[in-house]
Amino acid sequence: MENFKIDVDADGIALITFDVPGRSMNTLTSSVMKEIPEWVERIRTDDAIKGAVLTSGKASGFCAGADLGDMAGGMLAGGSLQEAYDAGWKLNGALRALETCGKPVAAAINGLALGGGLELTLACHYRVVGDDSKIQLGLPEIKVGLFPGGGGTQRLTRLIGVQAAMTAMSAGSSWRPNDAKGAGVVHEVVAKGSEVEAAKAWIKGGGKAVQPWDDKSFKLPGGGPYHPAGIQNFLVGNAMLRKQSFGNYPAVVNLMKAVYEGVQVPMDAALRIETRYFIKTLMTPQAQGMIRSLFLSKQELDKGAVRPAGVEKSDPKKVTVLGAGMMGAGIAYVNALVGIETILIDRDQESADKGKAHVEGLLKKRLSRGQLTQDKYDALLALVVPTTDYDHIKGSDLVIEAVFENREIKADVTRRAEAQLAPGAVFGSNTSTLPITGLAEASVRPEDFIGIHFFSPVDKMMLVEIIMGEKTGQAALAKSLDYVMKIKKTPIVVEDGRGFYTSRCFGTYVAEGLAMLEEGYAPALIDNIGRMTGMPRGPLEMHDDVALDLSVKIAKQTAEDLGDAYVPLPGWKIVKTMVEDLGRYGRKNGKGFYDYDAKPKTLWQGLSDLAPVTINDSTPEMVEDQKRRLLFRQAVEVARCWEEGVIDDPREADVGAILAWGFAPWTGGPITLIDQMGVAAFVEQADKYAAQYGDRFTPPQLLRDMAAKGETFYGNFAGKQKAAA
Repeated sequence: MENFKIDVDADGIALITFDVPGRSMNTLTSSVMKEIPEWVERIRTDDAIKGAVLTSGKASGFCAGADLGDMAGGMLAGGSLQEAYDAGWKLNGALRALETCGKPVAAAINGLALGGGLELTLACHYRVVGDDSKIQLGLPEIKVGLFPGGGGTQRLTRLIGVQAAMTAMSAGSSWRPNDAKGAGVVHEVVAKGSEVEAAKAWIKGGGKAVQPWDDKSFKLPGGGPYHPAGIQNFLVGNAMLRKQSFGNYPAVVNLMKAVYEGVQVPMDAALRIETRYFIKTLMTPQAQGMIRSLFLSKQELDKGAVRPAGVEKSDPKKVTVLGAGMMGAGIAYVNALVGIETILIDRDQESADKGKAHVEGLLKKRLSRGQLTQDKYDALLALVVPTTDYDHIKGSDLVIEAVFENREIKADVTRRAEAQLAPGAVFGSNTSTLPITGLAEASVRPEDFIGIHFFSPVDKMMLVEIIMGEKTGQAALAKSLDYVMKIKKTPIVVEDGRGFYTSRCFGTYVAEGLAMLEEGYAPALIDNIGRMTGMPRGPLEMHDDVALDLSVKIAKQTAEDLGDAYVPLPGWKIVKTMVEDLGRYGRKNGKGFYDYDAKPKTLWQGLSDLAPVTINDSTPEMVEDQKRRLLFRQAVEVARCWEEGVIDDPREADVGAILAWGFAPWTGGPITLIDQMGVAAFVEQADKYAAQYGDRFTPPQLLRDMAAKGETFYGNFAGKQKAAA
């Protein structure tokens, strides 16, 4: 076997070390799944083996779960549903054989165990985990449009009960070691490094080789569907899952079906029920789109798929951040986490110190959770130096400007910072809307000037949008990508233009909400429909979040730049009045479309005076149509960006849309939405919306040409990749 090593000690305990060659982390590849039955059979039949301990040979963790690209390819490669089911059953069958092998098997979990990795341990009779706050244990499959398909829906439910298991699996949440023990997921938490020793001690102490659910006296914790208390989990759970998913995710529904049906039958039948629902889910367009975008494409981008070839790798050690507000301080924080010395500059020392205090607060949270030692906390905090002195910039590999969205201010700090930079150092602007080529006019080194657009809050938002100006060089791009990968964010690269890719396309969502408001739709209806599309919040809520006064500032700057070509957006006058006449700036000052003085927030009662409501009732047909309208408006803009050359990689377009502004993840992203619907069908529907709502829905010629040729974005991209190989 190439993925597992077996060593039998003098006590007859087999130590099975899981170590996939050539990979930094163990995953369940087709090769791994082929070998699991081999060592299970040896445990069962080798009389010299009295018990077994399963552990990882990698310092990075126990197992990160299934290799989704490998797994999905295998299960979808067959020509029939039966073949797909047979491929899906391989892991479940192997793990069932493991827990019924007749000998005690313990898992010595010495690192993170997620998805199939945790499912592998759940099939062991005993679980020991190291006391390390960095270790995560969980079943996060729902986040990529799937649910646990290696027995997790059945074993976890039988361990901790329907309510706790469904809550964890439907959210894709994870546990730290001590929390996992408290929940009943693991049996023992031991000192890091002593996991194998503790697991062997359990076996030598008479460890039982029978799972709880295979014991005739087993009762499901909390009861099942026909138990007076257990039925409530399904009645209430069904409503809660609907509220959580709005019916957009087949995985959520099929998860509950697998649990509901599975807990009523013996384990062998339950696992077959799980496999059937798992394959059914895997074959949905939602799962396939989410796997491609949120796992495969994201993984490729995280590893530098779009980095220019032939440029030497860089490793930034010192970075200066101009502007110590929430954005600048957030950037300083993520820099510090990976050991980058950060100079945090603002116009006065008080503002700079306030920025460092924000970093300190975020680090204290990690300290309180046991994710940092006191020494590590002190060292990371010391990396951030707040100052007003631009002389401190000397020696920086990169400067990131995060000051106000004002050309004059940005030009001033650019000139002052560049005076301190060595040749080859990069200057990056964190602007969210202003064209990079224009900002680079203030630079004496435009080939090293680039856009590095973070999203707020920086500590939580995982995307960074890198924007190429007309004169930006490939070396600057490569260095910027190296930096983004070092701080463990996902980069996308786009060309210059107003609003670039993310801000431009996100703006269409909130703008369409304003259009609906102007048309007379009730504000509550607008935001409920927005959430029902799968967006994180409704368009009015999101407008409050990004700040109404910022929208006004951007609109004024755009009008000034475009002159007579500027066309105000529908509903613009409503926002302008709210900001300039009524001082309603959004969430940041407690009043926008909503009032935030009390919890929960409430819609501002005065909004109806500015936007009289004429559409207050809904029908299912109307809701579906308006959901589609909101998604189409964004997707049309994405297609325009493609036609204009702002973006040209479907992976970046889809991953960027989901991570940047929360484009409905169940679609796989706007490009996947168009491809899966069919370009011709998309164009036909967009034309109908254009006739009904205006030219903003008119599909670009690019889509009409693709429709005529029967092309898709991903199909064309795959062809280009193949030609370039």
